[in-house]
Amino acid sequence: MSGVFPEPLKTAVITPILKKDNLDKTQMNNYRPISNLPFLSKIIEKAVSQQLNYFLTQNNCYDAFQSGFRQNHSTETALTKVFNDICLNTDSGKMSVLVLLDLSAAFDTVDHNILLKRLENCAGLSGTVLNWFKTYLENRKYFVSIGNFTSEQTSITCGVPQGSILGPLLFNIYMLPLAQIIKNNKINYHSCADDTQIYITMSPGDRGPVQALGKCIEEINDWLCHNFLQLNKNKTEVIVFGAKEKRLQVTRELQSIHLKTTNQARNLGVVMDADLNLEKHIKTITKSAYYHLKNISRIKDLMSQQDLEKLVHAFIFSRLDYCNSIFTGLPKKSVRKLQLIQNSAARVLTKTKKVDHISPALRYFTLAACPSEDRL
Repeated sequence: MSGVFPEPLKTAVITPILKKDNLDKTQMNNYRPISNLPFLSKIIEKAVSQQLNYFLTQNNCYDAFQSGFRQNHSTETALTKVFNDICLNTDSGKMSVLVLLDLSAAFDTVDHNILLKRLENCAGLSGTVLNWFKTYLENRKYFVSIGNFTSEQTSITCGVPQGSILGPLLFNIYMLPLAQIIKNNKINYHSCADDTQIYITMSPGDRGPVQALGKCIEEINDWLCHNFLQLNKNKTEVIVFGAKEKRLQVTRELQSIHLKTTNQARNLGVVMDADLNLEKHIKTITKSAYYHLKNISRIKDLMSQQDLEKLVHAFIFSRLDYCNSIFTGLPKKSVRKLQLIQNSAARVLTKTKKVDHISPALRYFTLAACPSEDRL
């Protein structure tokens, strides 16, 4: 009702955390800054976030192909949509080109004045509500805390507040015009927060889509510059999907618009490859799962059954379950590798010997993976 966000709740404490234990502690790049905001600040933000989210949903303000920080949307829904489109193109004999755009520190360079205009023009906020968001963004400060030492407070002049509830939602609103640019160029796309995937479909001998893709990327780059965002060209990756004999020709055409292709790239946690066989991704899952399974088996006799189930679910099942819809249609040889992980995890969980049949262990393993309410 006041249209003002409390001033004392706008100071963040930054705690540097070493990314990995074996990294050099004297190098600042090896630290990840963790921003901690006052607890009461997050309670207020949560209430505002629920109201704003309801308002945006009711008025269809969200971009239909933005999966980040939205109910019933996730990295999995984004990946499934894009992967399915590419598979359908490949099955129909067409080529697909996927460009994974990478932005540099996107959340930290958001311009507050532009964001307020987005809230007014794109979201339809005004009056007291718009003023509340203005006071929420301005006059923010932070200081660094390490042990018993603290730095002087420094003002934050741009970016959405790190560690906040509203930050991701405000970023989605900030990025709304980007979707319109891609649509105007008739390019397929799907976004998840600051990760944007754009992709085209090509028929044999048709160069039009490649030219449209190049024009679209130029316009995206111009828009990013005008909105204080930066495209990281070194981390932006391009993959060509389709028949092997036709990929080389498409690769040459992409080089004409200064796009360098790769045979595989990590996309929202999944390693996609040009052959769509997911061999590298399955190899990554297998290596990680067996590593954790080996460590769990060493301490299984020291833990209760309930805690053991939690460990197996957190370190094994989570990897097998993530975006498992894209495994549809894979050859049995590939799926078999994933099944062997599940079998090994079931033996560890049930303490079943290798000579014993796996079916009883798998039945128990399946029940252990389900929440208690689902079992009922």
